[in-house]
Amino acid sequence: MTRVGIVLLALVAALGALAAALRISPYWWFAAVPLLFTGVLGAWDLVQWRHSVLRNYPVLGHARYLLERVRPELQQYFIERNYDGRPFDRDVRSIVYERAKGTDAEEPYGTERDVYQPGYEFLVPSMAPCPVPKDPPRVRIGGPDCSRPYDMALLNVSAMSFGSLSANAVLALNGGAAAGGFAQDTGEGGLSEYHLRPGGDLVWEIGTGYFGCRTEEGGFDAAEFADKAAHEHVRCVSLKLSQGAKPGIGGVLPGAKVNAEIARVRDVPEGRTVVSPPYHRVFSTPRELVRFIARMRGLSGGKPAGFKLCVGSRRQFLAVCKAMLEEGTAPDFIVVDGSEGGTGAAPLEFADHVGTPLTEGLHTVHNALVGVGLRDRIKIGASGKIATGTDLVKRMVQGADYGNAARAMMFAVGCIQAQRCHTNTCPTGVTTQDPRRARALDVGDKTTRVQRFQEATVASALQIMASMGVTDPAELRPHMLRRRVDPCTERSFEELYEWLAPGQLLAEPPASWAADWQAADPDRFTV
Repeated sequence: MTRVGIVLLALVAALGALAAALRISPYWWFAAVPLLFTGVLGAWDLVQWRHSVLRNYPVLGHARYLLERVRPELQQYFIERNYDGRPFDRDVRSIVYERAKGTDAEEPYGTERDVYQPGYEFLVPSMAPCPVPKDPPRVRIGGPDCSRPYDMALLNVSAMSFGSLSANAVLALNGGAAAGGFAQDTGEGGLSEYHLRPGGDLVWEIGTGYFGCRTEEGGFDAAEFADKAAHEHVRCVSLKLSQGAKPGIGGVLPGAKVNAEIARVRDVPEGRTVVSPPYHRVFSTPRELVRFIARMRGLSGGKPAGFKLCVGSRRQFLAVCKAMLEEGTAPDFIVVDGSEGGTGAAPLEFADHVGTPLTEGLHTVHNALVGVGLRDRIKIGASGKIATGTDLVKRMVQGADYGNAARAMMFAVGCIQAQRCHTNTCPTGVTTQDPRRARALDVGDKTTRVQRFQEATVASALQIMASMGVTDPAELRPHMLRRRVDPCTERSFEELYEWLAPGQLLAEPPASWAADWQAADPDRFTV
């Protein structure tokens, strides 16, 4: 029985009990009142648009909100955790919800964090804070080989595909991007009408499956890619090498979610589970990778081209850097995905044990590019559990130019982490292709929430930077972020990590980098 049928049944039963109370016995009031209350509440839940859970689960959905109001014991059930098991400073989902709804507020009575716990990190405030900039700075993406550069916002929507997300979720995310002036990464699932209709800026990502620009044999279709990349809303093109949650294995879209529309967008058979291969066909060496990125830029008409990866071997990344130098061309941007990130399903052992966390990944990529003298022409994006202004500032201190958020953006459109994404039964309509469930996600309301969340988070980051005495991300330095290493000692990131000088790898590599630099081969991915 459908949810509408259940509500109608409750209303009919209430009217019957009400008639019985008036004509037979007053004892029927004990049934009439709760039935009437249930029916009216259920009817209201079905027509209201603020809460997706209530639209899909009238009456019963209220239990979820009741539990979240019980603090602090039951709230612990909802707390997010970092990759090393430490709880976030606050319930991240609550922060996102508050900002998305425009109700973000200060909390009294100070911090509940153990500031003497090893691993605790803090940003260094200045005795001479600066005024907060009125307009958020933007990051120019586009090196010397790019004829159509793009000014990226400090926080953008990270890669999430149509198919994994519902049409309404994609519409809301892109609508928020259009309203707020930031970009949405399409994910590797192809370029759909839902990405294009609202008019938001897009980073079109293709992966190992080449969805949306795919030949019948599963290879790369250059003509189809060029045709779609020419769209005015596609501002950058990106090649996905790997993702944080599962580097080294391809994505999976269950056949139950592959309807006719998704099959058409991805150029795959309808109703059949789609498995992306773990490797690319278009390149097999670092040199071929660099050439293909340049080819993507050319096919797109000179738009910025780059790649995304979860960092693994430093030696292999240095091989790519050598290939850039020898080929005389380079990507316009590199997105570093941390192993703690990822919104999709992944094998538990991959999620927990494979890939480099974002802090170390950013450090590797930033320093390698500095060491070969390419950092000025290549921008770095950070992706991996970025949800607050503090997260964004920390990542920029560690070497990023801008950030991408996936999970936080899902929270903004209503995700409650039911972890039923792969079953096509998402209770909030975010990760389902069931039209009845997806209908619960009100596009207009969630569009506004996405825009509010991004705006408030960037504003928070700017306010934090101003308190540190800087007005532009380029002024952030490693000594401005500190980490407690034991209860009595804390060190700055300048002290904890080695930072290379421009061109140092070309002139005289430090001992800690020399072996990897010597072994890096632009013609093979040496392990």
